[in-house]
Amino acid sequence: MRSPKWLPPERLALPAHRPGLLAGVDEVGRGPLVGPVVAAAVILDDRRPLTGLRDSKALSPRRRELLHDEIMAHALCVSVGEASAAEIDALNILQATLLAMQRAVQGLRLQPACVLVDGNRLPALAMPARAIVRGDASVACIAAASIVAKVRRDRWCLQLHERWPAYGFDAHKGYPTPTHLQALRTHGPMAEHRRSFAPVRSALP
Repeated sequence: MRSPKWLPPERLALPAHRPGLLAGVDEVGRGPLVGPVVAAAVILDDRRPLTGLRDSKALSPRRRELLHDEIMAHALCVSVGEASAAEIDALNILQATLLAMQRAVQGLRLQPACVLVDGNRLPALAMPARAIVRGDASVACIAAASIVAKVRRDRWCLQLHERWPAYGFDAHKGYPTPTHLQALRTHGPMAEHRRSFAPVRSALP
C-alpha cells in the first residue's frame, strides 16, 4: 500500500517556525461510551521514512498493528496520553481530549520545535503548534499518531472484552452500536462507562 502524497514542511505555514523536530498529534475515542480518550504524539525520523502510513480509519486492523510496530521501532520518539472516563465526566469530552493531547506531547522524550495537531482545536502547549483539519490524511507524523492512538485504544478494548465479554467490546470498541446499547440495558453500566454520556446515564439504576 502506497503512502499518500504528504504536504512538505514549507506548505504547512507553521507558526513561528524554526528548524527543528515536528511532532504529529492525533486522538481516538471521543465517540465511545466507555473508557479513556487516547492521544498519541509522534516524531518521525526523516532519515527512515515509513511506507504505508495513512489515516488509521483507512487501514485494516492487521495493517494498523503492523504499522504501529514499525512506528514504535523507527520513529525518533512516541508518547501516548490518556484522559480517563472519570476525567471525561468531570471536564467534558472536548476538554478531556485536549488534556490527553497535552499529556502525549509532554511525555515526548525529545522536545519538538513545533506540534501539528489533527483537527481544529489546540491543547495548551509550551511550543508553537498548528491545528490541521484532516491532518491525518495530509501530514505523515499526524497519520502515524492516529495509528498509534487507534491501536492502543483498540488493545484496551480487547482487554476489557476479556473481563466483560457480554458487552461485545471486541467488536464495537465501545461505540454506541445496537449491541452495546442492548448490553447496557441488560447488564447496566460498568465502572469504565462514561456517566455523562446520555445512553449510559439513561441506563443507570
